[in-house]
Amino acid sequence: MHVNHDRQVVPCYIMRGGTSKGLYFLASDLPAEPALRDPLLLSLMGSPDDRQIDGLGGGHPLTSKVAIVSKSTRADADVDYLFLQVMVDKAQVSDAQNCGNILAGVGPFAIEQGLVAAKDNYTDVRIHMLNTGSNAVTRVQTPQGKVTYTGEAKIDGVPGASAPILIDFLDIAGSSCGSLFPSGNSQDLINDIAVTCIDNGMPVVLLKAGDFGLLGHESPAELESDQSLKEKIEAIRLQAGELMNLGDVSKKTVPKMTLISKPLHGGLLNTRSFIPHRVHDAIGVLGSVSVATACVLKGTVVHDLLQQNFADGSVEIVVEHPTGQFNVEMEVSGSANINHFTIHRAALLRTARLLMRGEAMVN
Repeated sequence: MHVNHDRQVVPCYIMRGGTSKGLYFLASDLPAEPALRDPLLLSLMGSPDDRQIDGLGGGHPLTSKVAIVSKSTRADADVDYLFLQVMVDKAQVSDAQNCGNILAGVGPFAIEQGLVAAKDNYTDVRIHMLNTGSNAVTRVQTPQGKVTYTGEAKIDGVPGASAPILIDFLDIAGSSCGSLFPSGNSQDLINDIAVTCIDNGMPVVLLKAGDFGLLGHESPAELESDQSLKEKIEAIRLQAGELMNLGDVSKKTVPKMTLISKPLHGGLLNTRSFIPHRVHDAIGVLGSVSVATACVLKGTVVHDLLQQNFADGSVEIVVEHPTGQFNVEMEVSGSANINHFTIHRAALLRTARLLMRGEAMVN
């Protein structure tokens, strides 16, 4: 942060990553101490305010996100990435989760900023995710050694087409909760509702929509307007947080709560995700990986719903959400036994776009 024409300013990129949008910073441009950094980010975003009218946020959790990137000292990574969720209506900043959508923009940002040298055709960027200590590799299109955002790849929830960004997640099982099934069970009963608590990159609680008298294809607006439903789901979430080794989650953004139902449009299953209090217009990247994992493992509430078995090896799971679907490619073994289950890789396609770069004014 520095002074420019008698104003405090912070160099900043605004990028769309997947179906999210956020502010991207070099770590060296922000205070390292959260006590100084977080108030600054709240000011830049315009929180707390439902509209975030006096800041750069978009008035929704999906557009109130931050990526902080630095060159990594690790042998297995090129850059370190810290994700921060800036609350819209509260003066809170959370580092309790990863964000796989914002992750999609980290590779291009790192190359644009000179943290990673671009190669011809494409550049693989090895990213260490500081929130959970796990790694991912993103493949960024760099024809003639420059990042391009133009291409033919399309993802549901984003209009138009962009250059593809391929993401491979490595060793993410239990990255937030300590194990894939942090409660020790493939199913638990909370408030007389059968749930599966799972963490393959994102702590998620899976619940059958039918157990709440829902069809599963309700719109996010319909679900958000149902106060009784929200109270029931939040009561389960608070108890699930304890079971998942997350402690008191009343002020945390995890676990996510995902309602599951039979597919509507040819996918494997349909979802509606509370993140945790607003309903996602799509589904989070890492959330979709956790959901897909539950699909292939016997004993989960998803497996009970679908009654479909998967052979070991490479499988593609198509997860439906309110604005389309999400394809997750997985390579697994031991799916019939949760004690010997191994996820060898989880990969998916995202896109990103640089929207603006410049200086953010500090209030």
